[in-house]
Amino acid sequence: MTAERPLFTAVSSSVRQLFQLLKCINFAQKAHVRISSEGLRFAVEESRVIQGIVFLEHALFSSYIYSDSMVEHADEDDDDDDNTIVFQISLTALLETLQIFGVNDVKDRWTSHESTYSGTAGSLARGSSATPFGNRALGVTGMCRLSYAAKGEPLCVAIEESGITTTCEMVTYEPDYQDEIPLQRDALAMKIIMRSHWLYDAFTELSSTSPSRLTIEVSPSAPYLVFSSTGPLGSATIEFSKDQQLLETFQVPKRTVNSYKHSLIKAASRAMQIATKVSIRGDDQGVLSLQFMIELEGGGVSFIDFRFVPLLPEEGEEDEDNEEDHDDDMGEVAPQD
Repeated sequence: MTAERPLFTAVSSSVRQLFQLLKCINFAQKAHVRISSEGLRFAVEESRVIQGIVFLEHALFSSYIYSDSMVEHADEDDDDDDNTIVFQISLTALLETLQIFGVNDVKDRWTSHESTYSGTAGSLARGSSATPFGNRALGVTGMCRLSYAAKGEPLCVAIEESGITTTCEMVTYEPDYQDEIPLQRDALAMKIIMRSHWLYDAFTELSSTSPSRLTIEVSPSAPYLVFSSTGPLGSATIEFSKDQQLLETFQVPKRTVNSYKHSLIKAASRAMQIATKVSIRGDDQGVLSLQFMIELEGGGVSFIDFRFVPLLPEEGEEDEDNEEDHDDDMGEVAPQD
């Protein structure tokens, strides 16, 4: 009797590439997995105040087979749209499996650059072909095969390296949640694109005060982008100018100030460290999105999206901000076209 074809099968030529991407969202034990014809999506959340999402496009795999018709037949009684495969797995166990042959951790790719916020120094060497997922950084790559036979079945992970193959079957669970932390894309209060290592440098500097919260202030006039923190060891403030060499994109219609728990932002520091660019977005409700673009071996890219719920304003803080906004509104009026 012929065995039924699995619902999903994918082969990656670099197990370390998968490991390093998933390691960036390793702040919770379980990951929500969604498989579709477009690719693999891993999402991790904690207490509905932080969420990390890694999307692996199908083109990143050397082989990607998704049996759409079989999924539709299996879920014909379900209400799921898009006919996707959805389950939860232990992210901790998956990472342990992916590094079963050992993985050289990615070092800080900017350890040699001069820390600056003027935008004139500290840039990457454009002639260099090294990437955080290149063979030079990761060593010899291994092959990884992922397969999912049917709903409720384990996720099978087979890793081959140097002629040795290890197969692990990971228990899958019913998902605890499916909704993302909402970001109102039609009501953005800010959209800023910059080099990720500049954000990483700023965050590292602010962390020196051991703060409990990180405040982000944006304004259409100077100071344009301000990160500040206060902790038992003091306070720190870092300002970014609107120079296009520093801020590739700067779309801020009005002054906005929001604070976030420092320990939550710290969960994104690994992605900050290895990404090339970061898109900083925030909506009118204060929800913050940090979307990192990471270059992969062979010229491909992958994206990691973190979302954070803001802290409630401290007593007296909201009134002060409202007064400042009112003063700004009574000030200079821009000429009409």
